[in-house]
Amino acid sequence: MAMTTSILVTGVAGFLGRYIARHFFAQGWYVIGVDNSPPENAPLGNLSVYYRLRLPDPNLRQYLQQHSPQICIHCAGRASVGLSVTDPAADYYANTALTLEILNALRQDVPNCRFIYLSSAAVYGNPKSLPVSEDQPPSPVSPYGFHKWQGEQLCLEFSKVYSLPTASVRIFSAYGPGLRRQVVWDICQKAIAQNALTLQGTGKESRDFIHALDIAKALDLIATRAPMQGEVYNLGTGREVAISNLAAMVLEVLGCDYTPAFDGIVPVATPLNWQADVSKLNFLGFNASVPLEQGIKTFANWCRAELVGV
Repeated sequence: MAMTTSILVTGVAGFLGRYIARHFFAQGWYVIGVDNSPPENAPLGNLSVYYRLRLPDPNLRQYLQQHSPQICIHCAGRASVGLSVTDPAADYYANTALTLEILNALRQDVPNCRFIYLSSAAVYGNPKSLPVSEDQPPSPVSPYGFHKWQGEQLCLEFSKVYSLPTASVRIFSAYGPGLRRQVVWDICQKAIAQNALTLQGTGKESRDFIHALDIAKALDLIATRAPMQGEVYNLGTGREVAISNLAAMVLEVLGCDYTPAFDGIVPVATPLNWQADVSKLNFLGFNASVPLEQGIKTFANWCRAELVGV
């Protein structure tokens, strides 16, 4: 086992954790999964070993010493802007504080482990210009965005002070089969269940959608090629898509012949327009491989199967 490259994935039973575990397991890595889910809800078929822990947990250090992972991808945490607004303390502990605990454990037990922190485009808030590059100053508009930014600062701190190899990845709008929340799911679910579609906002809001398969590929490149000096990377496709266009795309796949309506109300702490400058990640060799049209088709058909059964 010592010769096999080992990777620790926290939050492995979550949406992105599952894709990441599957990707690295398929590449022949020894994948150590950690999550608070019972084993029957964890992706055991893509894991070498699974530990059920509610992080932070003192037992984590024992497992770090036992396995000495070369890579740690930190997916655990809360990922809801809305919940961060109503309960900022819970969001802080699940994101910022937990990230500190894991960095500190790695510093003590596996100081050469390459740590990848899943951050978010939420750190940008409403960017001054698009596409937004990594050197645009962060300006979060939600507690979630602030806490993700704080997590990035912790990665930089542990890199500078303790020479722990770290990198932060600002993920734009992730989607793919398995995701049962956020805008793509919301559109599908309403269209299938209600035979009508009313969405928040004006429809002119935009996002840069990146498929979970591409996220896993990008993290592989960062894990193996990045300098890991506390730097940050945007992870998107570089394509800006208006929500009205996204909705039209989904309705076409589902065979719905009505026009989506918008209520004109943008929820508090929700950024308006996003588009990633991905040249820094392109330089490492990354190119998104799942076109949005193809990804949306697969997602909408998966949704229909989930909600209708066929």
